[in-house]
Amino acid sequence: MTIQSEARSTAPDSIKSREALRAAQLYYLQDLTMDAIARELHTSRSSVSRLLSFARETGLVEISIHSPLDLSTRTQHEIRTRHGVTAHVVPVPDRISEVDRLERVAISAARILSGLVDSNMTIGIAWGSTLSAMGRHLLSKKTHNVHLVQLNGAANTRTSGIPYAGEILSRFGAAFGAEPHQFPVPALFDDPATKQALFRERSIRRVLELQRRTDLAVFGLGSPQAVVPSHVYAGDYFDADDHEILRTEGVVGDVATVFYRADGSDDGIALNARSSGPSLDEMRAIPRRLCVVSGLSKLESLRGALEAGIMTDLVVDEDTARHLVDA
Repeated sequence: MTIQSEARSTAPDSIKSREALRAAQLYYLQDLTMDAIARELHTSRSSVSRLLSFARETGLVEISIHSPLDLSTRTQHEIRTRHGVTAHVVPVPDRISEVDRLERVAISAARILSGLVDSNMTIGIAWGSTLSAMGRHLLSKKTHNVHLVQLNGAANTRTSGIPYAGEILSRFGAAFGAEPHQFPVPALFDDPATKQALFRERSIRRVLELQRRTDLAVFGLGSPQAVVPSHVYAGDYFDADDHEILRTEGVVGDVATVFYRADGSDDGIALNARSSGPSLDEMRAIPRRLCVVSGLSKLESLRGALEAGIMTDLVVDEDTARHLVDA
């Protein structure tokens, strides 16, 4: 149990936050009943209940559950031992749709992310179905001097990608009071030479420099086999020749539209020379890298990403995690 403190202010929202903080301290740290808190704060029991809910929803209170006996804990330990990755295994019922499974994982990932974000950080965001789901469940957290930078372009022959990627960045920015920086380039260039020329432009170099200063990257994994379609595979980003490259090169997944094989290698994959996303080496240079994965259809993509050493932290549903360690 962690209870965050905040600066004093006379603004209405701050007054409510102080009242919620006081109620949370009495309830969680001093074990007072809601009736006792209501008497101390000169309010009603229902008001105390609303204050406690507000404290949880706004991140004033963070609840962690630790048990050395449950399966998830043992699976997390096994992933850590094998891959050197801090895993957060999300319990999910066996009989649940893949869409609902993604939502459950996204909710947990959003709360875990809140604990990783702090002031004076640059956070890299790779757009996609998983990050879009996370954006719907983010908790508000007061920070200052936080920058959000889009890690890969989202444009293709049908759309600029700005409304889609921009909405994701806006939600993350609103949650953390952060300044978003879009990357208005194609996800995949037609020609590597065009990419190199555009990347020399000062306006683009500014975004690339922010990417290089990223402290924390947040991303899902794309997969050609995903049941809940990865946006890049379902959104007109590939032509017939591109699909043939994916097949012949044995691509199992991508991170920020940079593609890799089952053994984690990415050398010689022609699409990567045209990709706007950071190379795997550039991704590995980012100090903290939170990867969010949901569903057995992404298991092969997850294995490849672990072989590539792309992530430092993983949020994954229980079924997929169990299959990962049982292999």
